[in-house]
Amino acid sequence: MPHLTSTAVRTALGVPGYAHPLVAPAQWTELARPGTPLDWVALDVCAGPGARPDPHCLAAAGRLHHTGVRLLGRLDLAQGARDHAELRHDALRYLDWYQVDGFLLDRCPTGAAELPGVRRLLAGLRAVAGPTHLVLGHGTHPHPGYAECADQLVTFAGPWSDYRWSQVAEWTADYPPDRFCHFVHGVPRGHLEEALRIARWQGAATIYFTDRTGGRGQGDPWEAMPGYWDEIVSRLGTGVSE
Repeated sequence: MPHLTSTAVRTALGVPGYAHPLVAPAQWTELARPGTPLDWVALDVCAGPGARPDPHCLAAAGRLHHTGVRLLGRLDLAQGARDHAELRHDALRYLDWYQVDGFLLDRCPTGAAELPGVRRLLAGLRAVAGPTHLVLGHGTHPHPGYAECADQLVTFAGPWSDYRWSQVAEWTADYPPDRFCHFVHGVPRGHLEEALRIARWQGAATIYFTDRTGGRGQGDPWEAMPGYWDEIVSRLGTGVSE
């Protein structure tokens, strides 16, 4: 069932996490440019917050905070296999060192059986962080109960070849578009407009589209900006939808 979205819904970018600021300094600086239509940016220092504060990440985080960009710390749930105490410890490091505004909980499980455990984890994170923005990185449609315990769900993360034929779960129509995120790699420049239409049709207001590809030894497609970064920023920044 498609969403009948309002034209007032603002589509914005959620950045899953670029390469380390030492490796990609220009990209992190670009994210702090005033007026960039960002919902949030995830920071992954070293498969988590790392063992000590990183000066390059501290500088990047400071620039984003200065321009009012919401910064999330990336936590890997490993499909529910990570110890909750360890995850809370990592969360405290992110909060203490980088003053993050929330967390992207990547590789989040999707089933009903794992839902109580995820609920407990989120309650624990809120207990240590207070008001915080929590994004569950499922990458596919989870059990609908997950939508009741987090601020946003990543309901698609994958290649354009799958996204262009994807179907939205009917239960998502019960929630506003700002509850859902779509991350799509391998989107050709010529199909950018089509990809934006699909996101709006399926009711996802936070998106990240890139022409980078991943898998089979090609690396992480999210680590670098897309070649059409300026174009997508212009489209979203002006509210152009078609």
